[in-house]
Amino acid sequence: MPRPSFNDLNAFVLVATHRNFRRAAEEVGVAPSTLSHAMKSLEKSLGVRLLNRTTRSVALTEAGERLFTRLTPVLEDVDAALAEASATRGVPAGTVRLNAPETAAWLLVREVVPWVLDRFVDVSVDLVTEGRFVDIVEAGFDAGVRLGESVPQDMVAVRFGGDIRFVTVASPNYLKRAGPPTSPQDLQRHAGIRHRMPSGKLYRWEFERRGEKLAIDVPGRLTLNSIALMVEAALEDRGIAYVPEPAVAPYLRSGRLETVLDDWCPPGPGLVLYYPGHRQVPSALQAFIQVLRERLP
Repeated sequence: MPRPSFNDLNAFVLVATHRNFRRAAEEVGVAPSTLSHAMKSLEKSLGVRLLNRTTRSVALTEAGERLFTRLTPVLEDVDAALAEASATRGVPAGTVRLNAPETAAWLLVREVVPWVLDRFVDVSVDLVTEGRFVDIVEAGFDAGVRLGESVPQDMVAVRFGGDIRFVTVASPNYLKRAGPPTSPQDLQRHAGIRHRMPSGKLYRWEFERRGEKLAIDVPGRLTLNSIALMVEAALEDRGIAYVPEPAVAPYLRSGRLETVLDDWCPPGPGLVLYYPGHRQVPSALQAFIQVLRERLP
């Protein structure tokens, strides 16, 4: 029996992990049809069916489940060995795959990524923005970025950038027309730019002052699921938005936006880069963390 290639075995593990040919194909950079053909060749080589396919789903057979269980730790060891071998050169290399929410991704692209690419010429950065929380191990990421309170306890966490505030902002034109709110309750008479979360729920704006906490469902005719679009709407005089301060910092400095209810918007736990603690840390990720700590201590 011919021995299956390493690439075919790795492709099988990706398909089994994602239970989806398209997502697995995107990760290895090939067409889904190419991956499907490789899986058929692997099954023919082994003489056993590994996957049950339908037009909508992929499921493991009993033989496929056994092979997946045995192969996964072996391929993780291979990845770790390759990372160690690369590290012996003393030069970080490889691709660091990161998953981050939109605002955190902006911050990284502005303050960290350019310095990583300039300093470490053998390192590439693959940054995916995603509002919903994902399992970074299952999705094939080296690390994720989230607010500190959201990070799973079994992960190694690297805090960066200090505390972060969510602020209520609007354009000078809007505030001149509608008048600034003096308390969170005043928002009921304003045009709120509402935020729909990845779960589909509308976000309730959270305020706190001297121990008093409020969560308000602000009215508004405009609802968006993107921080960037919410900021743009505020710039266009559409109302008041409630967004992370880093997302509007340039517009606050230029005067195109102004904060309101500042005393109701205290700082909270900041951003954290996190990664699995049970794996060898790839040299590319080590390089990224090094620059992260320098640029955003």
